[in-house]
Amino acid sequence: MYYNKVEICGVNTAGLKTLTDEEKRALLLRLKEGDEQARQELIYGNLRLVLSIIQRFTGRRENLDDLFQVGCIGLVKAVDHFNTDLDVKFSTYAVPMIIGEIRRYLRDNNSIRISRSVRDLAYRALQVREALMAEKQEEPGADAIAEKLGVKKSSVYQAMEAIVEPISLYEPVFSENGDSVYVIDQLRDPGAGEEGWLENIALRDAMKQLTERETKIISMRFYKNKTQMEIANEIGISQAQVSRLEKAALEKIRRHMSVSESKRARV
Repeated sequence: MYYNKVEICGVNTAGLKTLTDEEKRALLLRLKEGDEQARQELIYGNLRLVLSIIQRFTGRRENLDDLFQVGCIGLVKAVDHFNTDLDVKFSTYAVPMIIGEIRRYLRDNNSIRISRSVRDLAYRALQVREALMAEKQEEPGADAIAEKLGVKKSSVYQAMEAIVEPISLYEPVFSENGDSVYVIDQLRDPGAGEEGWLENIALRDAMKQLTERETKIISMRFYKNKTQMEIANEIGISQAQVSRLEKAALEKIRRHMSVSESKRARV
């Protein structure tokens, strides 16, 4: 797995050097005087920073070597554009640059095509967001980002939503002791219209067919969003028993709903 990978792009990550703040400051001052060797030492001395940042993106199943190379581009830009006259740590400036470069790469390689203007606005919004976070040490709101960019808040929302990577409805968002909650479990059907109203009546009728314990489990599981383990602890039975009771209750509801649907179809 990526986390245990030692060599990336021919670089032995286990032997990467870490610079102190004083060493970085001295190298930056030498770089300001045109010392090319200092530039190389700064880049190599901050490769571990790039490595730590790309760990955030490994869940996307992107090639780690590619992410590392892209992150290094961001690092080089940070080294070349850092202003030593400002009272800011180099890492504070470099992290948003590295993250921004990686996000641009991921966005440009997204299988869903987005207009250039929207992608550019999203990229600028990400840069402003990272800059405001570095400045204020807190997550900025859409209002602050929009004001900084001179655009409407709705435009920022649309641009940011456009670059969000799509996920499967069956991707787990939580898992505990084999009891997983998937994205689809978090979605609710508003049940608008006559069809939804009739289904709600049928569902209430179906719930009446359940035992008291089954009703309690279904209510806790799907209305209070509790896990099977939480329910088991609360009502004093095992998680396996909760699972069996839930399955039996859902089967009763399914059979009753099926019968009700057949009756409606004949009317």
